[in-house]
Amino acid sequence: MKKHSKRYKQAQTLVDYTKKYDLKEAISILKKIPNTKFDESLDLHLKLNTDPKKTDQAIRGTVVLPHGTGKKIKVAVFCKGEQEKEAKDAGADYVGGQDLIDKVAAGFLGFDAAVATPELMKDLSKLGKILGPRGLMPSPKSGTVTMNVGKIINELKTGKIEFKIDKQSGIHVSVGRISFAEEKLFENANTLLNAILNAKPASVKGQFITGISITRSMSPGLSLAL
Repeated sequence: MKKHSKRYKQAQTLVDYTKKYDLKEAISILKKIPNTKFDESLDLHLKLNTDPKKTDQAIRGTVVLPHGTGKKIKVAVFCKGEQEKEAKDAGADYVGGQDLIDKVAAGFLGFDAAVATPELMKDLSKLGKILGPRGLMPSPKSGTVTMNVGKIINELKTGKIEFKIDKQSGIHVSVGRISFAEEKLFENANTLLNAILNAKPASVKGQFITGISITRSMSPGLSLAL
């Protein structure tokens, strides 16, 4: 039987497992839990009334969190020509064409997000088995395949995140760090929830979100009222 730490047991005393909390109250409770040695993330876990096997219900989208994620994002941009200068000026961490593709093929993965111009996607597709499983493959759906590389770099650096349904019809997303002020965490979480609600497919009937919980990296989860 798994033993919980003193901190986790203390956290459990703050949580009523029979209750459905509103978002603000849940964040307030999670902020009261004693801190760990690192700045934990605040995570939302959603269960949706969808069938991810149906292409029109395989939900995927992006949203810019008003207060960012609290994480410094390293961005790699696969491009050439004029876009290389634009990417560097916008603060991209790694910029290149075939040279950067070769570097990644050789094992380099020191970045958190990738952007590509359309002309390089054919060559980049060869890295699908490397980038795909890590969620790093640029995609037109997420806006990361574009000629306007400066704009997307800025969005990624300032808090643009992607949400995507998994095989169990769940979405799991971090909306900030526990060190953020409560109001900032609330605004970030609310922005994400609204973006997911707006992504509801027309083919989904009845209740779209069937369950939501919110948690820190290392804390009990609190169920939210729908």
